[in-house]
Amino acid sequence: MATRSPKGDSTGYLGLVLGTKHRVPGAKRKRVNRNKKKSWKRHIDARDVEEFLQDVQLQERTQGGLVAEKPNETLYFMDTGDNDKVVTVPLSKGKPLRIDLILQSDSKVAPPKDILSHQIPNSGKLRRKKQLREKLERRGILPRKQRLLQAKLLQPPRRTKPPARSQPDRSFYDIWAESNPLDGTLAGEDTFFLEQTKKYPVKRPVRMNAKPSELPAVEVISSGGSYNPTFESHQALLLQAHEVELKRVKEEEKLKRQLSFPTVDQAPTSESVFRELCQGLLEDSDEEGDSKAGPKNSHDEDAEDEGMGVAPVSKAAIGEKKTERQRKREKHEKALVARRQAEKALRLKKQEVFKLRSIRSEMKQREDLLSKRKEKRIAKYKAEAMQPKRLGKLKYEDPDTDVQLSEELAGSLRTLKPEGSVLKDRFKSMQKRNLIEPRERAKFKRKHKVKYVEKRAFREVTL
Repeated sequence: MATRSPKGDSTGYLGLVLGTKHRVPGAKRKRVNRNKKKSWKRHIDARDVEEFLQDVQLQERTQGGLVAEKPNETLYFMDTGDNDKVVTVPLSKGKPLRIDLILQSDSKVAPPKDILSHQIPNSGKLRRKKQLREKLERRGILPRKQRLLQAKLLQPPRRTKPPARSQPDRSFYDIWAESNPLDGTLAGEDTFFLEQTKKYPVKRPVRMNAKPSELPAVEVISSGGSYNPTFESHQALLLQAHEVELKRVKEEEKLKRQLSFPTVDQAPTSESVFRELCQGLLEDSDEEGDSKAGPKNSHDEDAEDEGMGVAPVSKAAIGEKKTERQRKREKHEKALVARRQAEKALRLKKQEVFKLRSIRSEMKQREDLLSKRKEKRIAKYKAEAMQPKRLGKLKYEDPDTDVQLSEELAGSLRTLKPEGSVLKDRFKSMQKRNLIEPRERAKFKRKHKVKYVEKRAFREVTL
């Protein structure tokens, strides 16, 4: 094994012996403090140790172990000099080829095994299915797929498709006649089959025939709204319009009264404010005065208790222990009361036989009451069916009554002044009959201000 190079050697190679290192001649030796633990790794060169470990790993990978530990037979061979003589060694069946040995890995570390590549998903479930299938085959039971295939083979042939209705060579027929040749293919078929294949119209549900409201589409106005009404009918219509207007005026006055600010006469003064603040304080002072009048004696308290009907407190309630005789007496009294109540209930039950007539009259009254309630309920439902429902966020409001004053009445249709609008009347009628929800006109909000520009031509005319 080689030794460290001499001190005066000018080569910069590392020594072959582990732990040796050549120092450059003339370089000043760096003095460091090595008695501190934090300076051990900082100022100590460990490259020789790392190179040694790398050499050991390389020998293990390439040679299968350390060269120093291998025998000489594996490292050296004897050269006899007989180059002309070629010795042919027969290949044995168990010995691998040289190329296979070169390509084979010499590492002693076994490669990692991929466990997931050897696993089969749902292996247990598949194994159980296979065992069940084999068991059913031994018993003569076929799998479900084979049974479905056999049933499909045993099915009767499908019906032939009827000829198309759009044949150009068919004969003409009367579509309004009772017998239609196109309906001949549907004769004798099942109704459910025809409905499912959309060859027969589905029966319309009864609920779709019901109208959303029982009100007529066109309501006839009262006789007072005609062009030549009688005095009584016209006055009745005027009274109806007056009541509607009066109700509207009352609502406006109520709103104005609630939002109005109090006047000078109605404004609160300091005296009224002080009186409101003292409200309830005078009564409390009166009660305190009564309490200070003087304490009540025990005799007065007993008299008040007797007047209020307070029961006297027994000795047992105070906490004294009952004797055995008292307990037996209470038990006997409870049993006696229970027996009397049972006898009374039995006696009343026997007396009910003689009350059949009164029971019948009570049952009849009950039935009459229920029938009246039913009639009221039906009348209520009918009244609700005639009223508009709440379909949206807005509530339906009746339109204004179209009425003319007495001096505006016309004696003939020629001089009649039209009132209202047919379009608005139909729109309100649809709302009242629950066909559309009540609506109001959308409010237009101008985004930009209107800008007026005076053109030159107009300015010349005005000047």
